[in-house]
This record gives sequence, structure tokens and C-alpha cells, in this order.
Amino acid sequence: MIKTEKLCKVFRTDEVETSALTDIDLSVEEGEFLAVMGPSGCGKSTLLNIIGLLDNPTSGSYRLFGQEMSGLKDNDRARFRKGCIGFVFQNFNLIDELTVEQNVELPLMYMGVSSAERRKRVRAILERVNISHRCKHFPSQLSGGQQQRVAVARALVTTPKLILADEPTGNLDSRNGQEVMTLLSELNEAGTTIMMVTHSDRDASYAHRVINLFDGAIISEMISR
Repeated sequence: MIKTEKLCKVFRTDEVETSALTDIDLSVEEGEFLAVMGPSGCGKSTLLNIIGLLDNPTSGSYRLFGQEMSGLKDNDRARFRKGCIGFVFQNFNLIDELTVEQNVELPLMYMGVSSAERRKRVRAILERVNISHRCKHFPSQLSGGQQQRVAVARALVTTPKLILADEPTGNLDSRNGQEVMTLLSELNEAGTTIMMVTHSDRDASYAHRVINLFDGAIISEMISR
């Protein structure tokens, strides 16, 4: 599903050149749950951004669903991303002025899905993540755990094959964090592929496999469960 070879990312300014990723060889099978760990600044989020087609590598190969992604233009990356990849972020990234159901509906509007189909999908996904009773509330009226459930629902409403999660429990207390990780694990068991960046050993224990990055390179890999 995901395959990178010799993947590199270099950030350049007029005076400084910084290597964020160096020769990353990585494979993720369909239905797998992969955790990416490492210290701050080691390249975890950079790798996730490239996998999520939010950025291009400087060199190397990145194939998604068998198709080469390296070098795609912005419009092509956006078109491929729609409906294929869902994102869950540490800071939720919900729109304060929109209700829960409006936030979840937004990706479907960008995809041109009809209003009737949007309503049906939004209702179904909110029930799936146990937040339908808050559908008319605004993000400010929700707890952190509830906001992250909405963010997961928004990521899932397009029925993506791949979920990318960047520190999904980073702003949550232990109980809410565990609820979100249980939800992600259930989604994975239902067939969704998940790639997650985390600092948490507890969160990583939900993954099938853990890779560790240091200074932009994979330094170790282990089977988690």
C-alpha cells in the first residue's frame, strides 16, 4: 500500500540546508497499524506530511496504492488525496463557527457529494464514533475527547483507505486519550490502515509495528503486537 525507497527531504534557505529525512525505506501493508516514534525534530511529522501528500520529497521514491507520488504537482496531490487519505491532528483543527455535523460534512462538500448523501454519511459516522448526540453543538461546547472524536469522524466520512494520525492524544488526558486510541484500534480491526506519529509508548502499544526515527533516519523497528 505504502512503499518508499531512499526517500529524502531537505529544507533549504539562502544560508542553511537541513536534512529532515535520509534514505527512508518503508513499507506499510494494507490493514496494518504502524506507529512512528522518535524525539522532537527527528522527522516524524515531515514523513507523515509526505505520506499524506501534503509535501513532496526532495528525492527518492514514494508509491501509494502502486502509483508513484514523488514529484506530483499540488493539484495532482490534492486530487489523489481526496477520498483516499484521512487526517487526525493533535490540535483537532475543527472550525469553531461550524457545528459538529457541519465540520464532519465539510470534506464531502469539497468532493461534490450531494446534500442527501452527505446527511446520510454524516449521521452514520457520528453514530459510529458515539458523538451523534452532540451533532448540533459547536467545538467550544465539547470536551477535548469529544472534539477528537469529531476529528476522527471527519477523517472517516470519506471512507479513506488510510488514516494518518499526528499525536492524536497529545492534548488529551489519560482517559480521553485511551478512548481515542481504542476507537482507532477498532477502525483498524475493521480494515482501515493507520499510520500514527506518537511520543507515547502507551499509544504505540496499539500498533502492530513501531519504527523509531533519529535525525531523519530509521534506527530501529519492532513488532508491537
